Amino acid sequence: MTVKPEDAAGILRDNFAPWVLELGLVVEEVGDGSAVLRLPWSDRLAREGGAMSGQALMAAADTAVVIAVAGAKGGFVPMTTVQLNTAFMRPVVGTDVLVTVKLGKLGRTLAFADVVMATDTSTVAQASAVYAIIG
Repeated sequence: MTVKPEDAAGILRDNFAPWVLELGLVVEEVGDGSAVLRLPWSDRLAREGGAMSGQALMAAADTAVVIAVAGAKGGFVPMTTVQLNTAFMRPVVGTDVLVTVKLGKLGRTLAFADVVMATDTSTVAQASAVYAIIG
């Protein structure tokens, strides 16, 4: 089964906590081992000083990996984060962030992913993630 963006929106709705849904993530693309999600700018996601919080960026990256794995598996399977390493490069103020995931390896029990978070003008953060596939 091919996972389309509208299918991925359903995966978000059916499997994620309400506070993750409140990020307003929009699935732009889903491929076989890749995904692009848009994290819309919101003042609610800003921290002191007006920049988007790192917690919002990390949650978006973590969520995008689930969508990329679902795309590669043909649908949602239970999984959990084992490791998420994030490097923040520059602040995000007043603009959306595209969260792009590429799976480096998808095994039977583990998935490895690289994540790039970028605005229209620059990369703002990068992450690497390891997920345990439970089902």
